[in-house]
Amino acid sequence: MIPLYLASASARRKQLLTQLGYEFEQFSVDADETQLPYESALEYVERLAILKAQSGVAMGYIDRPVLGSDTVVVIDGDALGKPIDKDNFMATMQRLSGRTHQVLTAIALATEERVISSVVSTDVTFKTLSELEMSDYWLSNEPQDKAGGYGIQGLGGRFVTNISGSYFAVVGLPLYETEALVQQFVVEIT
Repeated sequence: MIPLYLASASARRKQLLTQLGYEFEQFSVDADETQLPYESALEYVERLAILKAQSGVAMGYIDRPVLGSDTVVVIDGDALGKPIDKDNFMATMQRLSGRTHQVLTAIALATEERVISSVVSTDVTFKTLSELEMSDYWLSNEPQDKAGGYGIQGLGGRFVTNISGSYFAVVGLPLYETEALVQQFVVEIT
């Protein structure tokens, strides 16, 4: 296995990349995560993953490929970010309540010479949520740093009635697709 850099401060992504067995060093990048007016959710999440990977290269991480990743929750075509406050969180949860939404996770590998990327889409269905359930979940502090305001791997998992696609992509790093992207990268450079 080739060694990598992980351009993410996420403990979840670190844990998942470790699960794949890669030797890697982790660092954070400071990227503007503002969605551009003309971008679809898919274009947005893929651009951010590529930006993070390329930012690592620009920071001097050049002796091995840099892995960047980003995740967005999408409903009715809208990419939902991390909640900015409780009111924003409650509005997001009301939109997700009793409905199916998409979680898009993009991964990108970059070196000075090239970039490849992939986007994984997973459908997640929530049960109908009560105001009390939403409020109690907010008070747990889990939603504050999560795309779409929930973590499937934590307390938020109790809201999920169905998932179609990659569970690990919803957590933040799709295992199968990440391995496939690294293998594609290796094949293309040899």
